[in-house]
Amino acid sequence: MGNREDLIEGARRCIIEKGYARTTARDIAGAAGVSLAAIGYHFGSKEALMAEALLGTGIRIGDALDAALRGAAASDLLGRIWDESLRAFQDQRELLAASMENLAQIDRIPVVAERLRAAQQAAITGIAEMLADALPALSADQHQALAAYYFALVNGLAVVWLIDPSVVPSGEVLGQLLPPPSAVGSDAAGRT
Repeated sequence: MGNREDLIEGARRCIIEKGYARTTARDIAGAAGVSLAAIGYHFGSKEALMAEALLGTGIRIGDALDAALRGAAASDLLGRIWDESLRAFQDQRELLAASMENLAQIDRIPVVAERLRAAQQAAITGIAEMLADALPALSADQHQALAAYYFALVNGLAVVWLIDPSVVPSGEVLGQLLPPPSAVGSDAAGRT
């Protein structure tokens, strides 16, 4: 790995061990085995580096959603997204909690805001592309809207789950309560 990748990995380790708020630039440089100046050179600031390190959490959750959507029937889509998200949250609890701290910086640190907005748009676009395979009868606009809905749902789920996982129902329970997106899409298409 190069210094940039070492810094990202060092930041992740420090965040897990010390928490977001207590991680210093010196901690990260030490964990990465590089000079303190390398943070400024590669990222501009400690906050930008930490934002980059935490974006990996979203990528891993996105990978779990990708796996859930591959070959999913429309009737099982929500349940699979929900359950795969919960598994990803469990696997990455420390980084997920730190991501919430990072999110709180959105109005204070412009580079964090820019990075989070770009990552959010990329995630929604990626989900829409996966939905196109799972729900071919829906239009591109419907895929985009449903992707934004699922993105918001998963992020809200993350907050609720972090506070108290015991209040979160299983995907199977939700799947029994809500209509599949293809049924909603066909109802909307059939209305005049």
